[in-house]
Amino acid sequence: MMYGRPMSASSTATAPTATSQDHEHGSARWELWFAIAAGVTYAAGMVAEIALGLPMVGWPLAFFLATYFFGGYFTIRTAISSTLRGKFEVDFLMLVAAVGAALIGRWAEGAVLLFLFSLGHALEEYALSRASKSIESLAELAPRSALVRRDGEEPVEVPVEEIVVGDVVVVRPNSRIPSDGFVSTGQSAVDQSAVTGESIPVEKEPVPDRERALRTVDTLPAANRVFAGTVNGSGVLEIVVTATSADSTLSKVVELVRTADQAASPTQQFIDRFQRWYVPAVIVGVAATLLVAMLVFAQPFQDAFYLAMTVLVAASPCALAIATPAAVLAGVARAARAGLLVKGGAPLETLGKVKAIAFDKTGTLTWGMPRVTTVIPAEGTSEAELIVALIAVEALSDHPLAAAIVRDLTPRVTESDPVTATDLESVTGRGIRATIDGDSVEVGNLRMFDEQKLTLPAPLADEYRRVRDSGQTLVIVRRGDRFLGIVGVMDASREESAQVLSALRDANIKQLVMISGDNQRVADAIGREVGVDTAIGELLPEDKVTEITRLAATHRPIAMVGDGVNDAPAMARADIGIAMGAAGSTVALETCDIALMSDDLGRVPFAVRLSRATSRIIRQNLIASLAIVAFLIVATFVGLNIGAVVLIHEGSTLIVVANALRLLNFERGKEHHGIDHEDKPAP
Repeated sequence: MMYGRPMSASSTATAPTATSQDHEHGSARWELWFAIAAGVTYAAGMVAEIALGLPMVGWPLAFFLATYFFGGYFTIRTAISSTLRGKFEVDFLMLVAAVGAALIGRWAEGAVLLFLFSLGHALEEYALSRASKSIESLAELAPRSALVRRDGEEPVEVPVEEIVVGDVVVVRPNSRIPSDGFVSTGQSAVDQSAVTGESIPVEKEPVPDRERALRTVDTLPAANRVFAGTVNGSGVLEIVVTATSADSTLSKVVELVRTADQAASPTQQFIDRFQRWYVPAVIVGVAATLLVAMLVFAQPFQDAFYLAMTVLVAASPCALAIATPAAVLAGVARAARAGLLVKGGAPLETLGKVKAIAFDKTGTLTWGMPRVTTVIPAEGTSEAELIVALIAVEALSDHPLAAAIVRDLTPRVTESDPVTATDLESVTGRGIRATIDGDSVEVGNLRMFDEQKLTLPAPLADEYRRVRDSGQTLVIVRRGDRFLGIVGVMDASREESAQVLSALRDANIKQLVMISGDNQRVADAIGREVGVDTAIGELLPEDKVTEITRLAATHRPIAMVGDGVNDAPAMARADIGIAMGAAGSTVALETCDIALMSDDLGRVPFAVRLSRATSRIIRQNLIASLAIVAFLIVATFVGLNIGAVVLIHEGSTLIVVANALRLLNFERGKEHHGIDHEDKPAP
């Protein structure tokens, strides 16, 4: 019965606060106490009237008036609020029925109506608090203070609100981490299940270069990054803060989950439209019932009016109004516990209907941790000359491929070898260029040089074709007017990718597509390994959007799974955008419809199953709600009194809520493989 009432905590605050939660729980407690008071005064009125035989104008009436106050206090507040917005909702109908009963002297019937209505609402609030507590428990994870080391001094304890980006936080063993950041000193295992849903603690280690890490926060590996609210293991960590408490991943998750019910699902949008004409239609029907009872069946006004008020209560769509929001709230809360951020009822319901899913390759179906596998200098060029020039240029780039090349090739460089590159320029979808000692150095794919009508020397071209056919991603290096050589990089597929795609196919997903910026041979090799239906390579960001559009023409609705950053345009074009490994990435959290907080691909089929279970429960609730309304309307014409109608009415609402809350216990399926961090490629 959340008719115009918020179903979750206030969404106005940027960061979670105890104040808003306490206010909400306080209001729910007051509703329950008022409902109990209404029950006590109603019982006292019935004892005074029936057992003691006192006249109605006396103590019985006083007790029933008290029931009207306690039972109607919160109802009338909601009714006034919705009426001022031009909406006539269920609270309004209940008040009309209670006032109508009083006008014809049926004080007891009006009192029991308001008592049962207020009690039903209070119990509903209590039941729904199970879902909201799942959300609020996240808000309580972050500690209130932290040990901060500034300017090399001894750490001092400060409130988390005073921590700024760049501060160094000291985290003791077995304590909660206060801020998002990366490890600068120390090693430990961190339990981050509350944020990412990972059941196994993740080993953390310091970044090799603090300044570079500050520039490339969103691309740092999981081994370096930590999140507010997670629990440190047995080691001492020093963490460089990358987000304030208000902007932490935890705060964003809590805020987005709290406001998730604002994105109405297609079913909820239909119910909202339905109720806009249904409530006025009920009022018209009640007036018609009154006239027919008096004019056709010659009933006295008092009896006809009582029948009309009973019909009014019977036709009120309490259970119908709560059927979808309760299921959405429970589904979103269950998803959040599993490390899935679902931004409202619309994506939650739509995901279960998808016919096709497109996956980005790098970091989604593969680990996104490429390693250098081949170094081939051109004739007349030494391996050292090739590596030195390549490292100098790639060291200026923040691209993950550049980081892998610098990481793997730096040990091959002697102290006398290094040179410095300047004037970095990015060529979208092709590569980069920079300057070394006045020479232009270009590092990129074959397309970069084909467009300049530059041809690889024959021996190097033969090596290029040989290595390319093995599925490696190749980088060509040219300095001045000569080619220095090629470097091959390989990104291994995730062990769980094939299993996850098989589970999706078993779930009747018609088309599984992989899209990639790598060359077609690399895409084909990975595609065969993981088992997609189609692998499409050599795509620029705008080409990915075109492929999603083409796929949507025959398989709508479709979903796109990517990193939420480089793939943002393609994900926006899909009906559902799913960002993988979104924890700590503000861009990913804001651009996607569903965020996998960790890089566990097994959560995709879980999300599909949860979506379908939510839709199934919504259908069950709607059918039950409409059936009970139809039964009660018929029953009123064969003599069911208003007290029994209200009892069944409120009981049906509680049944609908209880059915929705079953989603809180929705289990992971066999498709979940999870990530074994021992098997993950080492950086």
